[in-house]
Formats: sequence, structure tokens, C-alpha cells
Amino acid sequence: MRPYKRLLIVALFLLLLLALFQFSGLREHFNLTFLRQQIADNEVSGLLIFVLLFCLGNLIQIPGWIFLAAAVLALGKTWGGLATYLAAVVSCAFTFLTIRFIGGDAFRELKNRHALKILRGLDAHPVASIALLRVLFQTVPALNYALALSGVKFYKYLVGTMLGLPLPIMLYCLFFDYIGQALHVH
Repeated sequence: MRPYKRLLIVALFLLLLLALFQFSGLREHFNLTFLRQQIADNEVSGLLIFVLLFCLGNLIQIPGWIFLAAAVLALGKTWGGLATYLAAVVSCAFTFLTIRFIGGDAFRELKNRHALKILRGLDAHPVASIALLRVLFQTVPALNYALALSGVKFYKYLVGTMLGLPLPIMLYCLFFDYIGQALHVH
């Protein structure tokens, strides 16, 4: 299948998924209050719901900081950070595998010199590149889509993701914990 056709299929899938969440009313549940309540009500099933919502949210462009803030405010900075790290890694892996299944390595098949130059850089140091991208952009869905379509090996993607996420998650945990204490939300 031609790369542009695969990219179109990925875009249509994401638009359909977004429309489904928007028109079904499910998107309304992707907010700080709902997520925090799910975690606080039952830490085991709430954590499973949290991971599932993070996975789905990542596919439909819900910012990861909302999940992190909810976890920190419900569980504190240490446990909230660990829960978010676990959910973020699972979410990024889920997004990668879903988009790779639908779109393959469509970016690699493009005959665009700029795209090929970027891919050569990614190929030269995939784990370090992905780790740096995670430090800078955390779980941004567009990054997950691009890396899935780049043809990078899944295990290199996963290792880079696992290495790059702890620092920004830790910094956000400290920030949201500070905000929570200042607003007496804990």
C-alpha cells in the first residue's frame, strides 16, 4: 500500500476515534476532576481505569499533564508519579502499536529528502533520540504517531520512552504537588 494512502487511513482512524469520543460524551470524562476521583475512589480499579483512559486519551490528543496532575493530587507526588510513569509507558506503547498496525512505516517510504534526513538521524541513535524527544515532549500524541510511522523498532522506542519520561514526570510531580498544597487540594 502506498505511504500516502496509509497516512490517510491513520488520519481517518484518528478522526473517527475523536468523533466517537466527542459525540458519545466520553470526552467529557477526560478532565482533572473525573480522573482524580477514579483514582481516589478505588486505587486498584481506579488505577486500571486511569491507565486505560491514558491510553485512549493519548490517541485522541488529550494532554498527558492532565493525567499526571490527577494522579499527583489523588496519590501524592511519589505514588502519583509512579502511577503516571507506568500509565505513560503503557499508553505510549499502545499508541505506537496501534498506529504502527494501521500505518506501518509510511514515513520511511516517503520519497521526501527532509523526511529521509530526519529518519537517518533517528536511525543513527534511536534510543538516545527518543529519550531526548521524551524529555522535551513527554507523551505528546503527535510524537507517538510520528515515531510509530518512522519504522523505528518497537523495543528501541520502548527503551527510549522509558529512559526519557522520568525527568519530566518528576518535574511535573513537584510542580503539581506544589500547586496542590498551595490550593489545599490534597
